[in-house]
Amino acid sequence: MSSPAPVIKSLSDIYSLNVERQSERYAKLAADFKAMYGAKPDFIARAPGRVNIIGEHIDYCGFPVFPMAIAPDTLIAVRANHTDKVHVANTLGDKYPAREFSATTDIFEIDSTKHEWSNYFKCGYRGLFDHLGHRDGKGLDALMDGTVPAGSGLSSSAAFVCATLLAVQRVCGVELTQSELVTIGASAERHVGVNSGGMDQAISIMGRQGSALFIEFHPKLKGTPVKFPETNPSMAFVIANTLVVADKHVSAPVCYNLRVVETRVGALILAKHLGLADRPACKDVDPLMFKIIMDELFADQDTAGKDEVQVWIERLTRMLEESEKAFAAHPEGYTREEMAGALDVTPAELSAKIHEDQFPVRAEKFQILQRARHAFSETLRV
Repeated sequence: MSSPAPVIKSLSDIYSLNVERQSERYAKLAADFKAMYGAKPDFIARAPGRVNIIGEHIDYCGFPVFPMAIAPDTLIAVRANHTDKVHVANTLGDKYPAREFSATTDIFEIDSTKHEWSNYFKCGYRGLFDHLGHRDGKGLDALMDGTVPAGSGLSSSAAFVCATLLAVQRVCGVELTQSELVTIGASAERHVGVNSGGMDQAISIMGRQGSALFIEFHPKLKGTPVKFPETNPSMAFVIANTLVVADKHVSAPVCYNLRVVETRVGALILAKHLGLADRPACKDVDPLMFKIIMDELFADQDTAGKDEVQVWIERLTRMLEESEKAFAAHPEGYTREEMAGALDVTPAELSAKIHEDQFPVRAEKFQILQRARHAFSETLRV
């Protein structure tokens, strides 16, 4: 989307239910901010969590997904302080202690080996200045309040990073498009060691009240709001919190990041299998994703007069067939040495190619066939 993030004057434009309760929450956040910093906030930045309806673990393959934003969100009350200091606090101060950083030095230093709450604020802050191409940061005071349960699978981390990004751009007098904000947010969150694909940031920035969002990533980012049909009684989605915490950052080397690596190596092997590896659309592309491979395989296909959905079905079915052929020799998974051998590189070269220095993974066997099956079949559902 080429438009900037909206500035909202009425909470009823955000929340469908419990508007009065939300109004009290915003007022309390502003009052707590004044008590902490001695002045009212200049504004409050907001970014919501999300629930995904269809399209699990395929955004980082370049395929479309279908999530919707939810009412639980991250709020950050902010005031420019015209100093070199960035003060970051949380309404849950006992659990998340307040931090102070220099706007030109340690605010940009993120240790991904430490699970520190303020790292997500740093990600959003650094993301903007990485985009601007300098580190002449701006001092500010910030107080964060979040209602997205941490580790619940509702993207509390993306909401935090995106809210920070929205806040810092306003303090700096910058107005980016929503597409730019999504791209920056996805890249920025990777500084904490999670190789995110972009869905969480896209729905947090582009989400609309009363609509889900069909999000496409390749060849370019595009979000299409989809309203659900009116029914009687009206349609409702139930999001149940099991209270089981699954922290993506902590488990990344054996869960999330591992899945990403398996799809990325799978794309490299599949490109070689299909004779596409040396084509300009695939050669030296980083990251090479399944969607890029599929688009290149069918680049010359004549689709005139064909139903778009049927074209997708035919292409994805073919990709499933080719995956079975490409990975048939290793149905139980690949070792590192076997993956390297399939690509005619050394294990060290493979490690560099998948950026393991930034996103370390641990596995005896890499389940590439299973990942390919999932990516293409899940996209068929979307």
